[in-house]
Amino acid sequence: MVKKQKEIWTFWLITILIVLLDYITKQIVYLKQPSVELLKFFSIIYVQNTGAGFGILRGYNIFLIIVSAFVAFFIIYYYKRIPQKRWPQIGFALILAGVIGNLIDRVMRGFVIDFMDFFIGGWHWPAFNIADIAIVAGVIMLIIYFWNK
Repeated sequence: MVKKQKEIWTFWLITILIVLLDYITKQIVYLKQPSVELLKFFSIIYVQNTGAGFGILRGYNIFLIIVSAFVAFFIIYYYKRIPQKRWPQIGFALILAGVIGNLIDRVMRGFVIDFMDFFIGGWHWPAFNIADIAIVAGVIMLIIYFWNK
C-alpha cells in the first residue's frame, strides 16, 4: 500500500511541476519575446504555433483543444489502470503534463508558445517547448516499458 501511495504522489507531483515549469517559461518568453542565440546551435525565440508538432494541423485550434482535453481526461479517468511501477507512472505523468501545458496555451491564447530553437547553419528544427519535451519523453518511456514487458 505504501508503494502504491508513493507512485500516486510521484505521478501528480511530476504532472504539477512540469505544468508549472512549462507555464512559467512560456510566460517569460511571452513577456520578453526574445531572440537570443545562446550557443552556436541553440537560441531562445518566440514562436506562436497554431498547429501541433512540426506545425501540422495549423489553424485547427478547436480540434486540437478537443483532442488534448480527451487525452487528458482519458489518462486521468484510467489512472487506476496504469501499472503501479515507476516508468509507466512517470511516462503517463509526463504526457499528461505536456498535454495540459499546451492545452492551457491553446485555450488562453489560441496558439502554443514555442521557444527552443535548435539549428545547424540555416537549417532549423521546428521550435518547441517544455510541454513538447514532456510528451516526447513520456511516450519514449512508455514504449521502452511496454516493449520490455
